[in-house]
Amino acid sequence: MAQAPLKKTRVPVHGVLLVDKHAGQSSNDVLIRAKRLLNAQKAGHTGTLDPFATGLLPLCFGEATKFSQDLLEADKTYEATVHLGVTTATGDTEGEVLQRCPVDVDIARIEQALAVFRGEIDQVPPMYSALKRDGKPLYEYARAGVTLEREARRVTIHLLELLSYEAPFLRIRVRCSKGTYVRVLGEDIGARLGCGAHLNALRRTGVGALTLDGALSIEALEAVDADRRTQCLAPVDALLSTFAPVELGDALAARFLQGQRLPLRKDGVACPALPGRVRVYRASDSSLLGTAQLSEFGVLAPERLVATAPPV
Repeated sequence: MAQAPLKKTRVPVHGVLLVDKHAGQSSNDVLIRAKRLLNAQKAGHTGTLDPFATGLLPLCFGEATKFSQDLLEADKTYEATVHLGVTTATGDTEGEVLQRCPVDVDIARIEQALAVFRGEIDQVPPMYSALKRDGKPLYEYARAGVTLEREARRVTIHLLELLSYEAPFLRIRVRCSKGTYVRVLGEDIGARLGCGAHLNALRRTGVGALTLDGALSIEALEAVDADRRTQCLAPVDALLSTFAPVELGDALAARFLQGQRLPLRKDGVACPALPGRVRVYRASDSSLLGTAQLSEFGVLAPERLVATAPPV
């Protein structure tokens, strides 16, 4: 009787993989492939992209998964192509066409319309979304032909600029808060212009401080020699670049890793100028220890600790 092949043992892998996702790929499929290619024990994403969308998909491995929530909360930057004059059931190219209207707008009218959506706005989530009602995602209701009432959500459009316009297509750049649906933004712009619209293309170019610089496709990762793939990972603290750094001596580092609150000013350690969230390192070897909250009184309160920090 033939013996079943031995299951490959997963190994600890720590860091961040910046993936440039192609259209047609689901975020979860990309994550599964990356986890297999890196033979990693633990992995997670930092917010999904719709299958038709492309661009930046940061994947976290090992200790980096502790900080993935920070990217879920972070602002996102997109470049989108809005197809004026055509509305679809899903607000993008995936849905059936609902209506076609003539397009007779100029750049001046487009700029006026865009101005309405800058800053804080109320946005109604689309039916074709993963938001859940009674334990079931909205898209399942939508596919069954059921439309439910949805409450508007307050989101912030930090940046909305026109990149180009060649009727009926206008290209825009958007930097927005978490929870913003760029599909809905495209539809709302079309409604404001009186002709309707849907998203023809969507590319995410930034998540927080992370950009497409250094990002690679999952196919490119597959082409890398297996023993060199972990070299494609950014370090764990790539997720924390917007936090001010604090360095601790060995004695304080040991206490920090035990979860103790540290009165830094009392101990003569220099503090960042402003209180808030910080990333904490051991000065002797520059190893990341975790994140903390620094109070206005100079007290460092551990928040998330890195288990892989070398012992003192």
